This record gives sequence, structure tokens and C-alpha cells, in this order.
Amino acid sequence: MATQQDSVRSRRNPKFTTGGPKDWVKSHSRSSRGHSTSSDSETEREYQTHSRSDPSSQSRSRRNGHTSGHFQRHLNDESVNAGSPEPAPSIPYWSAKRHLTCGNPTPNPPWSQKQPPWRGAAPGRLKTAAAALVMCLNIDVDPPDVVKTNPCAVLECWVDPHTMPSHKALEAIGSNLQHQFEGLSLKIQYKPILDPSIEDLKRFCTQLRRQAGNDPVLFYYNGHGVPKPTASGELWCFNRNYTQYIPVSLQELQTWLGAPGVFIWDCSSAGHLLQNFNVFAERRDKEAGTYVDGKQPFMNSLQLAACGANETLPTCPELPADVFTSCLTSPIDIALRYFLMTNQLPYKISYDMLTQLPGDLKDRRTPLGELNWVFTAITDTIAWTTFSPEIFTKLYRSDLLIASLFRNFLLAERIMKNYNCTPHTWPPLPSTNTHPLWSTWDLAVDACLRQLPEMLFKGGPNPTADRSLVSNVGTQPGRIGGTMRPDPNALQVKAGEKPHVYAPSRFFTDQLTAFEVWISRGGSALTRRGPLSLPTNDQSSNSPTTAGAGPPPIVPNPRSEYDGVPSHLVPRKPPDQLPIVLQVLLSQPHRLRALILLSQFVDLGPWAVHLVLTIGIFPYISKLLQAAGQDLRPVLIFIWARILAVDPSVQVDLLNTGGYKYFANVLAVKNDDLLPNSSEHKAMCAFILSAISRDYPHGQGACWTEGVFDNCFDRLEESDFLLRQWTALCIAQMWDGHDEIKVYGVENGTQDRLITTLTDDSAEVRCAALYALGTFMGASGSSDPQKQGGGGSGTMYQLEEKIHFRMEVMVATGATLRIKDDASPMCRKELLVVISALVKEWRGWFVVCAWLYWEEDRKWRMNGGGPGLLGGGGVFSHSGMNLEDEVTSQAVAEWLDNFPEEDGVREENRVLLSSFFTIFVALLELSVDPYHEIATNAQTIVDYIMALLLESPFTRLPSNTINYPPSTNDEPRGSPPSSISGRNYSTPPSFNPASPSRPERPGLVRADSMSNTISSGVTNTLRRTSSFANALKSIANGIAFPSVSAAPTEDGRSSPSIPYPKREKEYPAVDLSRPPSPNLNVATYASPYSRPSTPPNSDRYPASYGSLTPPSVYTSPSYQQEADQAPGSFMALDVMEALMEEDMERLRARRRTGAQPTRRGRASSGGHNYGGAPSPSNSTFSMDSNGSSVVLGLGTGAGIRDTLPLKSTYYDWCCEYFKEPQMRQAEPDEPGSVQYNHQLWRQQRNEQVTVNTQTQIPFAEVSRWDKPVATMHVAGHPLTMTFHSFDQQLVVANEHDMISVWDWGRRKRLNYFCNGNPRGTSITGLEIINQESGGIILSGSSDGIVRMYRNYDPTAEQGPLQMVSAFRALSEVVPIRQGTGMVIDWRQAAGTLLVGGDSRVIKVWDAQTETQGLDLETNSESPVTAICSDHISNQTFIASFADGTVKVFDRRLEEEDAIVRSYSEHGNSVQNVRWHPRYGSRFLSASTDGEVKVWDLRGPDQSTETMFHGDKYGLSHFDVHPTTCVFVKSSAIMPSRWKTQRVSVFHTDKGETPLSYSDLVTGLGAYPIRPLPSSSIPRSSSLAFHPTEMLYGVGLPDGSLRVMGCKIDPPELPSW
Repeated sequence: MATQQDSVRSRRNPKFTTGGPKDWVKSHSRSSRGHSTSSDSETEREYQTHSRSDPSSQSRSRRNGHTSGHFQRHLNDESVNAGSPEPAPSIPYWSAKRHLTCGNPTPNPPWSQKQPPWRGAAPGRLKTAAAALVMCLNIDVDPPDVVKTNPCAVLECWVDPHTMPSHKALEAIGSNLQHQFEGLSLKIQYKPILDPSIEDLKRFCTQLRRQAGNDPVLFYYNGHGVPKPTASGELWCFNRNYTQYIPVSLQELQTWLGAPGVFIWDCSSAGHLLQNFNVFAERRDKEAGTYVDGKQPFMNSLQLAACGANETLPTCPELPADVFTSCLTSPIDIALRYFLMTNQLPYKISYDMLTQLPGDLKDRRTPLGELNWVFTAITDTIAWTTFSPEIFTKLYRSDLLIASLFRNFLLAERIMKNYNCTPHTWPPLPSTNTHPLWSTWDLAVDACLRQLPEMLFKGGPNPTADRSLVSNVGTQPGRIGGTMRPDPNALQVKAGEKPHVYAPSRFFTDQLTAFEVWISRGGSALTRRGPLSLPTNDQSSNSPTTAGAGPPPIVPNPRSEYDGVPSHLVPRKPPDQLPIVLQVLLSQPHRLRALILLSQFVDLGPWAVHLVLTIGIFPYISKLLQAAGQDLRPVLIFIWARILAVDPSVQVDLLNTGGYKYFANVLAVKNDDLLPNSSEHKAMCAFILSAISRDYPHGQGACWTEGVFDNCFDRLEESDFLLRQWTALCIAQMWDGHDEIKVYGVENGTQDRLITTLTDDSAEVRCAALYALGTFMGASGSSDPQKQGGGGSGTMYQLEEKIHFRMEVMVATGATLRIKDDASPMCRKELLVVISALVKEWRGWFVVCAWLYWEEDRKWRMNGGGPGLLGGGGVFSHSGMNLEDEVTSQAVAEWLDNFPEEDGVREENRVLLSSFFTIFVALLELSVDPYHEIATNAQTIVDYIMALLLESPFTRLPSNTINYPPSTNDEPRGSPPSSISGRNYSTPPSFNPASPSRPERPGLVRADSMSNTISSGVTNTLRRTSSFANALKSIANGIAFPSVSAAPTEDGRSSPSIPYPKREKEYPAVDLSRPPSPNLNVATYASPYSRPSTPPNSDRYPASYGSLTPPSVYTSPSYQQEADQAPGSFMALDVMEALMEEDMERLRARRRTGAQPTRRGRASSGGHNYGGAPSPSNSTFSMDSNGSSVVLGLGTGAGIRDTLPLKSTYYDWCCEYFKEPQMRQAEPDEPGSVQYNHQLWRQQRNEQVTVNTQTQIPFAEVSRWDKPVATMHVAGHPLTMTFHSFDQQLVVANEHDMISVWDWGRRKRLNYFCNGNPRGTSITGLEIINQESGGIILSGSSDGIVRMYRNYDPTAEQGPLQMVSAFRALSEVVPIRQGTGMVIDWRQAAGTLLVGGDSRVIKVWDAQTETQGLDLETNSESPVTAICSDHISNQTFIASFADGTVKVFDRRLEEEDAIVRSYSEHGNSVQNVRWHPRYGSRFLSASTDGEVKVWDLRGPDQSTETMFHGDKYGLSHFDVHPTTCVFVKSSAIMPSRWKTQRVSVFHTDKGETPLSYSDLVTGLGAYPIRPLPSSSIPRSSSLAFHPTEMLYGVGLPDGSLRVMGCKIDPPELPSW
């Protein structure tokens, strides 16, 4: 069995390679012992993905161990020592993520909060619409304030103005400038304005603003032919006759151009313009106040200035005069020229040769295009690694023109700073001229220019000769990328001689390798905060650290509980090559490798995905969905799944571009061979499609059109649990609020298939099916917390009204019957969402059921059954009331009589009422669920129903008892109110008059169905473990209502008034009055009432009502008018019919929307409320969807808040699977981590303990066992105990509900907490599971509940004590005066939990699936006293009974044939039964009269040996050591022997001669009046062997604990 689990547990997540399609994936899993392949590229190896939090039922432990000895490692982690041992060979149970979160989304780590928007923040986002290129050159006339050197720079836009007439030179310069800007962005209209007058400048500027609207405009100013700007912020132009320089104030320019804008100042003293522009802009913004109609502040404008306020442009003759403009608009030309100027090259290159560099800037396959590609990648990377994310997004990812200008500005800064000129920008940017990547650029240029002579003089055919180039009119011939002309000096290629072949640059290959090295050599590892860690959001990467500043404070990481990551560790700083990987996506040869590396990076977490989006991957990755290559499918699906998990808003983009069809087609693929790991990738596609459908009606319709719904339906029975889970979730999101898809789903029987899925082995799949049923029933699947849901299953116009009604009821009933006893709290929590949706729509039926239950509960207490259905008396006992009144049974009988018997109509309605009653009873049981979150949510639903009941006309019936608070188990017996003392009661109402009335109320057995539930009587459907008084404790005692000191939120939701203890950094003392809280205690109670300032009617309502408003306060006028009428004006039947008719009217109103124009998707407000069924809080009658009133004259729901349906967070929790790393180890699994080392030490220590104890066995079998080891004392009677196998820990439970954990080596109590079982019950079973990896305490109590706790050892510093899980393991409990409670047996190797006790069945629970595997009848009227599984095969077990019988069960047989042997030699109750430690076919049993018998399965049905026949001491407890052939027995406390208790140790095969015995003082002052402290534990003391060491523990009646044995000091163990 373990082997099968191991194979299931190995997740088949995507593994990418760079080979062909056949090389994508190896089908087998690679463990840490596997050898990685040898390759130059790490991406050519297999990448075994592994989830940190596997959402399957087969998920591994994240803290307490590893899966079945297969310690998965990343295959490219070569630093791991292959010889290191594999930790924790056993499988840890109840340690998956779902057990730590119960389906609640986990909080994000503190360093991941408030990610900046990657699309560009509105309204600050800029999109340039038009441009004005103003050039004031005045060729041949030098400005008066400029003294030019000789020689000096003369080129303007690469044109020498002195080689042609001035007017032609000006036109050529303007034309060239326009072409240079068009090379940056062709989408913008550029208007050259050459030597303008002030009038022309104003006209062109105002026209430009009018043309651009509210979008930014580009204003380029070249002032090389006019004076420098003034210090007051004036630039210069001309008069019409060019006889004067006219100043233009920036204020005027701002008025003409408006805001925002992009301004380029290319002139000397340009800093004056930048500074004054900001001064004027700030003044204007302050005066304008708030901008509306899409306008933006002037301060949002961008500026690029060529130099500072007191600087002059360089005049170096080797550089152009407009070097700043050249850098911005033709960076490759100026970069190559600058490289040639500043480097002494070994090869001879001239400036003229530079102009002949072949290629096209737009063609990356040519030398020039490749250089431009490299330049873009390098400048992008420099900006990303230097600037803050907000600045980078605003400047480099908002607009193509702005991105190009600011990218090229980095080159301008590098060049011009060498000439004592510092360019400036607004917003100001950090300096980048010394960035290390500039050396990489020089290397790429050098590699290209080194080949230039060969290309020119040995060139052969010109690689770009056949290409049409953009003509550069008026340019100097031979400009780079310009006119290509043959070189007359070029050598002709001789015949047979190969022409020179250009060697492409290795830049991108090297950068990908560097990126790969970062990932494979610790990129996924975590580090401490510092310069090498991921910058926090409030700390940009370029912010300097102050000298002497200490390290940043460590914020506690709330996710440490889930992923094991300590708070002081954060991700590493991302690699500098990330923007380069984005550029490589443009190249076909490098694309697959880049995508694989990108997928490995985004797998690191949401922070990595957000970084990739910020850099600008989205448009590239969107275009790749149009690619037809199948080799990209796996990696694209993987990346898109991570993107949608982090940012679901891209659903709109996928719909607009048609990208969703890509994933729909993959999901529809029938041939799994076409896609590696087909199930895994289809599950990702289902997730992507569900994210597209969520909160997006257009996405729902598009997916439906593509057949996604049918494909998901067909895959609900796939073998892969992840695919089943996400296909169900995809169905849930597709029909959420979409009537047409719901109709289509019902026609195909989708809801029936989902109900069938509720028996799935995976808890996550069961929850997904419940989530889908919840959205089908009207619960909201939206991420918006304001969308609560409602509207049931929609219109269902194709069904008849009654069929529609029955269909909704049957869906909820089927889900309830299958899930209400599920062991997974997450499943039970999702069930409540489905039920709450039904209660929302059919609340009248539930009010009827609540009234029936209420009256029956009262009648039971009056009949001597005790408060509620638990027995023991009630407030109406001995009241003299006549029990002849059959108000409930009469009302039900009259209601059924209204339906004809023919055609089964009466039976149908009986079944309907039975279904509602079954669901209501399940609600009451869930309201006292041991898991706090489930109980709180169920109390919300129950109190909603009860609030409606208290407002209903049932309260005005003559026989009404609703207005009086229910009694609880703590209430004394008393007289009823005098107003109802004259009522007559008869037998409990029965829906079948022939059913007898009896005081016993047996539990609902498995054979019961909803059709016979009511026919067998209302009282027979209720378990004795739940009572109305208990279930309504929130109304009776105010527990679940807000306390007076707790202020509710605006929507009235608040936590319970007695909340569970909250987790803090310093763990608070455990509250001993309630059990420990779950890890994520996020349950929120929603009261149906609003809290008044002072509780009215305090004389009528008890003090416990002080926290809520009594329902009588919220009486409507119609209600008050009816209340004034005389009682008895209507009967209970009238109320029932009116309530049910009101529900049907609500259904009709909902169905009428089907006749209206079809609405695809949700209503614009209120989620999917359909505009229909109203809230009960705003009306006293039902209203249809059109707002017309349908007054029924009942007035239910006045003043009741609309708290239903509940909202599920399960989908968000599932989405976290795609946010968590799948390709690397979890932190506890990472070699070298603290958790890994600790687990490694535990394994070595455990193995050493096992070896040491094995050597002690021969000595222990012949030695005395009376050596005292430790003595401790507990409060109460220590009646149950168990030892930890490897840690020195002893867990003890007293006769009530307290559990204490002791370190018996140090004699110190480690923990003490409450188990939470009800008063009158006891803890009857204790186990410690997952002992090899730490331990979880499992407790079983006599109420049938199993609870589990983690972090019980505070010395391990794992966090506060927490409840892991809790469920009802034994439901059919038979009341016995002196029983055994619940007997449990846990087997770690098989993952099975056997439970029996005061029941006629033994249940087998599978810990892996959290479901009940077998339900074995004991065929005995006596309770089970002990269960012991075969430790070899785990398929057989033995059970002993109180009547003296011992039975052997075989789980492999059918349930009715499971009992294979039965032994009946014992004359008294068998106290315990244990397998022989050495001989697998033998076992020992001991009865309370002291007899010990040895049995052999191979022999007859008789014992092979009987010891201690007629023992005068009796027997209290008996146990056999698991590994040593010894057993221990303790004597009974009898009237003749109560001062001491003899504990004797015997060899199993050497007769009655004891190895040792000890007479222990009981501490009793006299023989106790009650010999047994607990009615559920048939002994007065406890006794247990240590599982491995030669020790045993004894618990005595005075509370003392003795640890004794023949313990041998072990050798030194590995220390931690």
C-alpha cells in the first residue's frame, strides 16, 4: 500500500528540456539518488518539479517529514552530497497544507506586500500622441553669447550645413531629424518647425495640443542657433524677419502646450529650462487643485536636458554638434563613433568604414540589427537594475517613444559626462554611466567591429543588398544603416574561395548561461536581508543606505507555519539578466531555452512573476500563443498559469486577443501523447480557463463557446487528482451566476456527476465538487467580498417548477449525506456553503423544520429525556403538563393530507420534508462541530433560521413555546411558565402514526435514507450527541453573538464573543477552558441581528440575551397588526403552507427572469442576485425580481440581516498552488537548511535509538523491571497515557478533558491543554502519530470525536499549540451506563485509524484520503474494549469485547464476512488484547478477573495457554511490550485491597513467574464510593509500555505518574 501511495505522491509536474518533442519529459520520477545528465546547458537536463504544498490528498509534509523516503531534489543541484542519508522514511499524515489552513488563503510574507502596478499607474501613465520638433539653428549666424572653437562640431542630424545652401541644409536637417524620430516610433506624427517666429511657434503648439487631446505631446527644442536660455526660464526664437531674437517664457509654452508633455532641451544651459519648468508647473498645479476629465498635472511631464544650468555643450569636432540629439535618436551611430574615439584598436577601422557597417536596424540577423538588439537589451537592463520599479514602469513600459528616449538617454549620459557635460532628466534618475554592463556593450561592439574589415574587403554578396532601406533624404552618404554602396576597394572573392561569414555575437548566449547559473546555483535559495536580497517595496534598489544604519527590522513571516521559511529569510536579489531574457524571446533560435529559464524563474513565487510582468514580458508572451509549435506548449502553459495566479486581470487580455482558445484546445486534446505530462498541463489549462471565467461574464461565454464546459465534464473522472480538481473548479466558475450554462449543465447531468465526485479519494477534489455545487446553488465564486451571491440555481426555464424545486433540494441533500461525516474539516466547511445557499432560497421550509425540532426537543425534555435529546431532565419536568398534544404531528399529517396519494405526490412531499429535516439536523450537528471554523459558520446558518423562526407566526400559535429560551445541559429542573402550563402533549409527532414513542433515541444508521427518515419518526432521526439546546447555544448563552465589549464591523460581522486564542509572536498561555485554536482561525460569525445600544425587554429575556436584540424589537406594522389579533386565528398548518408558498413565490420570481432578455453573466450589482429574491432584512414579505410585492400576510424576516449564503475561499486557496514553487525543494527539504538538518538529525537519532533498544531485548527478557526512572504528578486521575517512541515525552489524559505532555527524562511538564470534549465524556484514547518526523497528538473521546494537535512541545520552537484536525470518527454511539467510550488503534505504516467502543460497528478511517474505508459490524451487543492491528500486514486486527469475546477481523474480505475468528473463553470483560511481539500468529488477551490467555490463529478456537486463573488481585490494566517478550498487568482496586496496587511484569512464554513486581501506593484515604472515575473508562488507573525502550508508565488514582523499567543507559546519541 505504501508503494502505491509513493507513486501517487510523486507529482508529475512539468519538466522542460531543450530537445525535440520526444525529449520533453521522462515519464519516471527522478529521486535525489538519480544522476543528472551531462550537458553544456543546464536547461538541457530534466527538471523534476516538486510542489511545496501539494494540493492533493497525497501531499507531503512541509514541516514534519518527507514522502516515503524519496527525498526529491532539484536535479541541477550538484552541491548535495549523494551519500547523505534520506530523512524520514515514513509517510507523515495530517501534515499537508490543507491541514494547516483548512482551505483558507495563506497570508503573504511581509516583504511581498503592495506590489507596484506593472501596466503603468493611471493617471500618471503616458502615451505620446503628437510631436513638435522645433529647431532654431539660424545657419551661418552664430549667436552672440557663444564662442566656437576652431575646429568645432558642425554636424546637425549628421548633416554638415556648410556643404549646401543654408535653406537646403535646414530642410535636410529637419527631414533627417524627423526620420530619426520615426525610427523610434512610427505611430506618432512628427512636425518639424524650422527657425520659427514666436507667432508660428504659438500656432503650432496650440494646434498640437488640440490634436493630442489629453494625451502627452513631445516638444523637442534645438537652440544651437539662438542665445542660451535665461536663468528666469526663457528660451529664444526669432521674429518674422530674423532680425531679432525673441524670448519665449516657459509659462507661455506651458499655456500653449498644456499638460502633460515630454520635453527635450538640446541647448547649452538647458538646466535652466528644466528647473524653471518645474517651478512654473508646481505653481500651476497648486493653483488648479484637482484635475478632472482625464487631465494630468504639469508635474507629470517628462523632461530631458542636454546639460546643467551652467554648462555648455561639447564642441569636439569628432562629435556632432547635436550629440545629445544623436544619442537620443541614433544611438548606434554615435556609440560606434564614440567607441572608435576612446579605444586604441589593434585592427584598423576608420570612421568611413563605420558608415558601411552592413545591415538593417530592424533585422536582428544582420550585424547592425544585432548591435541594436544588444544595445536595447543592455540599456533596458541598466535601467531595470538601477531605477525603482515605479520609475522603470513609467518610463520604459508605458510608451514606445518615451522608452526609446530614456533608454538612449543612458548612452547620452555615458558619452557627455566625459566632456564635462551632465545631462539631466525629470524625474531625476540615478547615474548609470559607470554601470558594469557598459563593459559588456563594449565587448559586443568590439566583437562586431573586429569582423568589419573582413566583411567589407572580403565581403562577397552584401547581406542587405536585396533589402529595401528607408531612404535618408539629404543625409551624408555612407551613414550607418543608410545608403549602401559597393566599396571599390573591396577584394573580389576568387573562384572556390568562401566569402566571409559573419559570426553572430555570443552576448545573448552568454547572458542566458549567466541567468541559468543564477537559477541552478542557489537562485531559489533564501538569504538574509541585505544588498544581495530582494529589495522591499518601500526600499527601491537604488536607494542608498545611510552610514552606520543597522539592519532592517525583522517582520514576523506569517507563512512560516506553512512553508517552513524563517522570518529572517527573504528571496535573493534577482539576476541582472532578466530583461535580457525578455529580449531573447524575440529570437527563434534562443526562444525555447529562454522560455524554460523564464518558467524556472517565475516558479520562484509571485514576486518573480511580478518582476517579469514589470519588465514587460506580457506582450511577448501573448504573441507566443499564436505560435503553432508544439514544443512551446508545456512551458507556455506553465508560465501563463503563474501569471494568472498572480494577476487575474489579464483575463481581459486573453479574451481580447483570443489567447484563451490556445488553452481550450489543449484541454480538448484527446491524444495524451501529444503533450508531455498531459494531465498536469490540462489541469493548468483548466485553471487558466477558470481564471478567465471568474468575475467575467464575457469570459464565461467565450469558454462555453469553445466547449470548455464539456471538456471539463468529460475529465471529472480522470486518474490525476489535480485534473479532476481543476475541471470541477472550472465548471464552478463557468456557471457561477450564468443561467444559460447552468441550464446546459443540468441537461447534461453535471450536478449528478459532481455529487458522485463527492466520494473521491482526494479531499481537494471533494471540496472542488462542493465548490462547484455551491456556485450552482447560488453561492458566489467572485473574488469581490461584496458579492455575496444568491439566486439559487437560476431560472431553469426548461424544467417544471416542482422539478426545479426538487432538483435543488436533492443536490443539497445528496451533498449533505455524503459529506456531513467527512473527516476533512475543509470538506465540511464547503458543505456549509452549499447548505447556506439552499437556506437562502428555501428558508420557509427550514423554519418549519426548526419549529418541528424545537417542539420535539421540548416534548422530549418534558417526557423525562433531559435537556435536549441528551437525556437527563429539563425545565418542563414534573410540571403536570398533559402530553396529549400532538401539535407537530397533527400539523404534518394535515399538511400531507392536502396532497393526493395517487401518482406518489404525497410521498414526494414527505420525502421533501424529510430532506429538509435531514439537512437541518446535519446543520445542528455541524454547529457543535469540534473544528471551530465549521462550528462558527454553522452557527451563522442556524441562528439565521432561528431568527426567522422567532419572527414567524409560529410564535403566535396557542401552543407556542418558542418565545422562551431553550434550556441547556446546565439548567436545573424547574417549572414551565404559567402561560403554557395547561398544554396537553401526547406522543412525539410522527409522520407515520404507527410509529411508537419510546424514551430511547437511537442514532441514524447507514441504512436510513431520506425517504424513510420521516416515516420512522422525527425523534428517531436525531443523534444523541446533538441537542437543540446545544446547537442553539449561541441564542441561549450568547456565545456566538458579539459581546458587549466587542464592536462589530459595519456589516455586523464579528468574531465570537469568546474567541479562540490568537497567535502572537510570544505564544500566550493556553486557555484551559477550550481546546487549542486551528492554525488559521479566520471564522467570522455573522449575526442575524443588529446590536442595539441597550438590550430592550430585559425582564422577558435573560441576561444571556444582552449581546443581541430580541426579535420582538424588529416587528413590522403588518406583524404588529397580526400580533394584536387574538391567538388561535390560524393553525400551525396555515403557517407551514404560507411559509412554503412564500418560498415557491420566490422561486417563481426567479424563474420569470428566464422569459426576459437573456443576461449572460452576473448582475451589475449584488453579485448574482438576479435582481430577484430579496433579503429578509428589508421586507416582511417576498418580492419578485421586478420589485412588485407578493404579500402573504406572514411577515417572516422583519429586521433580520441577510447573512447568507456563506462565501467560500476555497478557490483562492487552490490558486496558491500555482503561486508556490514546483521546481525546487521546500525550505525544510533543502539540504543545508535548519529544518533539513534537524530532520536529518532526527532520523539518525531514531535509527540509533532503535539499534540500542534491539541490543537490550535479550537482557530485558530476563531482568527485573522495577527500576524507578521518573515520578510526576498530574491533576485528576491519569486514565489514559502513551509514550513517544523516540522523544522523552509522555502524553497523559485525565478523567475529563485535560491533556498534559511531560518530559519524563527531565520530569518537567511541557504542555497542558483542554481537549474540548463535552462534560460527562472522557478522553478514552491517545496516540502520537508521525513520530519519526516530530509528532501529532491524536485524542479520541467518548463522544466519538477525534482531535489532533501539533506543536505540543514548546522546546522545539515550532509555534503555538494548534489543532490540526477534528472529526466525528464514531457516530453510532450506543448509550451505556458503564462503557468504553471510543477505542482507537493507529497504524503509521498503513495510515489507518481503527475506531470502536460503545458502538456496534468498528470503523476504519484512511488518513491519506480522510475518508471512512470500512464499516465493520461487530455482531455483538457489548462494547469494544480494545483493538490491535497486525503490525506486519496491517490487513487483520483483533478486537476484544466487554462480554469476554475476542474476534479477529480481516479487512480484505467483504464487510459482512470480515469476522474470521471468534473466541469466547473469557468469563469477564476483556480489558486489553495485544499481538505477541515475536510470533506473528499469536496474541494475548487479559480480562478484568486477572486471567491472561495466549491464542494462536493457526490453532482451534481455544487458547493455547491460560495464566492467573482465579487471580485474587483482579486486573485493572494490561499491556504487552511491542518488541520485547514481556507483558505487564496491574491489580484492580478492591475493597480488600485499595491502599496499594501491584504492578507485575512477566515473560510472555515463561508462565506465571514474574520478572518483577512492585506494590505502588494508590494515595487513597479510603475505598472510593465510585470505584471508576469515568463512566467511559472501565479502570481506575492506567498502564502503558514504551514503544521502543524498556520502560513502562503507571498512572495511579492519586494523580501520580511512575515511569519504571530496566532501562539501560544508551550510548551517546547524535546531538542537535
